[in-house]
Amino acid sequence: MKTLLFKALAVFFILIVGTSVMMDIFQTDFGTVDFFQKHNIFFLIFITIFPRLTLLFSSVAFGGFFWWLGFFFCPRILVASLATVAYFHTNPILVVISWVVALGGETMEKAKINSGTQGFVIRTYRSPGPGAPPKERTLDKDGVIEAEFTKE
Repeated sequence: MKTLLFKALAVFFILIVGTSVMMDIFQTDFGTVDFFQKHNIFFLIFITIFPRLTLLFSSVAFGGFFWWLGFFFCPRILVASLATVAYFHTNPILVVISWVVALGGETMEKAKINSGTQGFVIRTYRSPGPGAPPKERTLDKDGVIEAEFTKE
């Protein structure tokens, strides 16, 4: 818990420095509208769980080459970037949470893909056909009982 709090604080300070540099040097305009004036809690839940679908079918800023790159390769980071530009002045805690979710989600997703292990194991059963002798119960290497069920 202590490390998560430290990471969130580090992200917050990095965002403060980054937005200050962008405002002072690059003259970037940040939004001044409150998040909850435009969206509700359901939008927040859906953008967290389904970022691509929500970006595609909602009224979020749309288009551009980098927007499409972010949409296809790292949608959570795109959502956090858009949230930073639009809502950092009015909802800084919400923006920090979006960055923590974005960095954690992308890291976990890429680690799972690169590990080479399956996330979910689906076992299927194939019937030997009618008239075949009943199979005895056996244990496989994972300790799962294989059994045949026939309807009489």
